[in-house]
Amino acid sequence: MRRRAFITLVGGAAVWPLAARAQQSKRLRRVGVLMPYAANDPQVQTRNAAFLQGLQQLGWTVGNNVQIDYRWSAGNEDDTRKYAAELVALAPDVIFASGSAAVGPLRRATRTVPIVFAATPDPVGAGFVESLARPGGNITGFTPYEYGIGAKWLEVLKEIAPSVARVAVIRDPTITAGIGLWGAIQSVSPSFGVELRPVDVGDAGEIERALAAFAGSPNGGLILTGSALAIVHRDLIIALAARYQLPAVYYERYFAAAGGLISYGYDTVEAYRLAAGYVDRILRGEKPADLPVQAPTKYELVINLKTAKALGLTVPDSLLARADEVIE
Repeated sequence: MRRRAFITLVGGAAVWPLAARAQQSKRLRRVGVLMPYAANDPQVQTRNAAFLQGLQQLGWTVGNNVQIDYRWSAGNEDDTRKYAAELVALAPDVIFASGSAAVGPLRRATRTVPIVFAATPDPVGAGFVESLARPGGNITGFTPYEYGIGAKWLEVLKEIAPSVARVAVIRDPTITAGIGLWGAIQSVSPSFGVELRPVDVGDAGEIERALAAFAGSPNGGLILTGSALAIVHRDLIIALAARYQLPAVYYERYFAAAGGLISYGYDTVEAYRLAAGYVDRILRGEKPADLPVQAPTKYELVINLKTAKALGLTVPDSLLARADEVIE
C-alpha cells in the first residue's frame, strides 16, 4: 500500500468516529405530546408556546433537530386512550403530557417510553410514580399542588364572601385528584361552618343542571378543582357562577382573568416551560426515574374586583394586601 494512501486511510479512521458522533448528536429526535384539551384553546396554546420556547432556549428547534407529534383529545376519554396508543406506537424519545387524564392512558400504554408530565396532582396516589423524590419508573414531571390547598380555597372563599354557608365543589371523580381534593375540603368544612356538595364535572348539560339545582337555595358558593374537563368547560362554569350570583374560587389564574371572582394556585405556563427542561435532559440521556417530581414553590392569589362588585362583595383590605394581582 502506498504511504499516502495509508496515511489517508488511517487519518480517515481517526476522523470517522468524531464525524459519526457529530452526526448522531444532530439526528432528528422525536417528542410526542398528548393534551386532553382542544387544539384551538387559546389558553392551552399559551402553555404550549411556553413549552416550545423552553425547548428552543435549550437548543431544540422544531424541524431542525426535533420533531413534535401532537395529539389533542378535547376532554374525550376514548380519544385520549386512542391517541396515547398512537403516540407510543410512534416510538418517540419522550412524551410530554398534561394532567392525569393524559398520563393515565399513557402509563397503561407503555412502561418504557419516557413520559414527562405537567399539571398532574398526586402522581403517587395515581400510581404514576413510586415517590416524588424517586419516581422509579418511566414517568416524572411537575405537580401543581398538594391536597392541603383545598383548605386554602375554602378559607379564601369565606374571607371574600363571609355569608357563604353552602359550597358546591366541582370535581372530576374519575381521577385521584378529584377524589383527594374533595376529601381534603370535606375534612375542614366543619371548621368553616359550611355544608359541601360534590358536583361531578361531565358534559355541559350535567354541569348546568347541577349548578341550577344548587343555586335554588341561598348563600351558595363554588370551588372549582383542577381537571381537563374543568378547562374544557371553564367559560361555561364562569358564566354560570355569574348567572346564579355564586362567589367562586378557582385553582388557576386564567379563571380570574376570564371573569372569575378569585383564584389561588400555581403558574401553569411556567410549569410547561420547566417541563421542557426535563424533556431536554431525557433527550440528552438522563432517565425519568432519576429526575424527582417537582412541586411549586409559590402560589398566586388573583382577585377580580369587577366580578366582586357585580356580586355585591366588598373585598377585605387584608385579602387585597395579600393578592399577587388585582384585576380592576
